[in-house]
Amino acid sequence: MLDIFITSRVRRKIIVIYAKYPDFKTHVRGLAKLIKEDAGNIQRELKRLEKVGFLLSERQGNTKIYHTNKQFPIFKELQSIVLKSQRSNQKKQV
Repeated sequence: MLDIFITSRVRRKIIVIYAKYPDFKTHVRGLAKLIKEDAGNIQRELKRLEKVGFLLSERQGNTKIYHTNKQFPIFKELQSIVLKSQRSNQKKQV
């Protein structure tokens, strides 16, 4: 259902991870392994999500670590949508 509203597959996967696990922190390559997508596409989407304020980043040496901005104006609503969507998908599979 989320795919109707968020058409980018990579962006959708990233939003689901960070909304479902708000304390999750990782770098581009770690996220690429987790969601099995190209690191270049992930980096582009992470930059977009950081630009709009959904994600924050911090430097640790040469590595940029991304994490959820829990103060993002619609974070709670987005998180709720993701969780409901996940439950809906699980019910369909059963």
